[in-house]
Amino acid sequence: MTAESIPKPDSLHGAEQPRNRTWHMRASKVVSYEVVLLAGLLDPSQPALAVACSPDGGGPGRQLIVIDSTVYALYGRRIGAYFAARGVEHEFCVVEAHESVKSMDAVFEIVASMDAFGVPRRREPVLAVGGGVLTDLVGLATSLYRRSTPYIRVPTTLIGMVDAAVGAKTGVNFRGHKNRLGTYHPSAVTLIDPGFLATLDPQHIRNGLAEILKIALVKDASLFTLLAEHGGRLVKERMQSGDSDDRGAAGAEVIRLAIQGMLEELQPNLWEHQLQRLVDFGHSFSPRIEMEALPELLHGEAVCVDMAFSAVLAYRRGLLDDNDLSRILRVMNDLGLPTWHPVCTPDLMAEALEETVKHRDGRQLLPLPESIGGARFVDDVTRAELDAALAEIRRISGSAGALAAMSGSRGA
Repeated sequence: MTAESIPKPDSLHGAEQPRNRTWHMRASKVVSYEVVLLAGLLDPSQPALAVACSPDGGGPGRQLIVIDSTVYALYGRRIGAYFAARGVEHEFCVVEAHESVKSMDAVFEIVASMDAFGVPRRREPVLAVGGGVLTDLVGLATSLYRRSTPYIRVPTTLIGMVDAAVGAKTGVNFRGHKNRLGTYHPSAVTLIDPGFLATLDPQHIRNGLAEILKIALVKDASLFTLLAEHGGRLVKERMQSGDSDDRGAAGAEVIRLAIQGMLEELQPNLWEHQLQRLVDFGHSFSPRIEMEALPELLHGEAVCVDMAFSAVLAYRRGLLDDNDLSRILRVMNDLGLPTWHPVCTPDLMAEALEETVKHRDGRQLLPLPESIGGARFVDDVTRAELDAALAEIRRISGSAGALAAMSGSRGA
């Protein structure tokens, strides 16, 4: 931080201020956090969780665990046994955590538990165990409590493991708008154990695979190939080991590549000072789609509807050829993901883009896939293009044989 005496001619009163009465503050904050992929997190012999929750190395202490109610029913006893085995006094704050209740009321509920537990300023990070909604809620609560307290994330859903719990953002919905309120507050450590996925509903596996597909389409063609070859089976087997090492390795590699790709994009632009972001692919129209379709569509499913629509926009601009578009839609179908939804009216899609323009400081900055594994940003999509692409994806989604007839349909 520096303090400087500088002239300030453009004062509120239009007169130059005397020297030595104006100070210019500059400060920088180094941010560092870990994302760790490991197995057997709740095995009492595995120290990773206990070490993360005791940053000063002080050994057994106290632990507030904020946990999703469904996750608590499945894993609460094991989590309690883990901390008991290590002599850690612990208390659970069990909350309902899904998109329909992702609000400041839920944040205040968590803050009340933190206050009752007596969470200190730095020594006892709050432990967040659950999906992306839960980790977002705890992240926002801890960013506000005493103007920033540390927390640890243990995501239990695939979308949390590869997306929601590896970045810096927190957020809640407000007045029907997705994540309208939020902060940047990364956890000190995110611990990712794919074993949690064994009890996850297949719909939530597909939900996470949509965010993985996002990375594959605009950044990593090899990841797309893995999804094309193994995607349907990975849903069925919940990303767990199959009948052979090769089959088991596919799920682990898909998760690893997805996390790697996401972190590569986030690191140089963690605070989003640059609004031209590859990871916004699938997130230009989906916020409005998701909130309109609640509770029918999960976040990743709305993202996939957006990606399918954006792929058709790209196809009609010549950024994708017939084979590219066919492969993309086929993988979405193999993963059991939607490519269209009835809430997607022409007016809604136009309004969604208008909201995105506001979010991106007056520009579209719309990432569209260019071949598979690359992307181009566009800033000039018209209402006529939106309407034509929507009619096209609706036709394709409603007819299994329509894709084969697409050759030559690009234009207008």
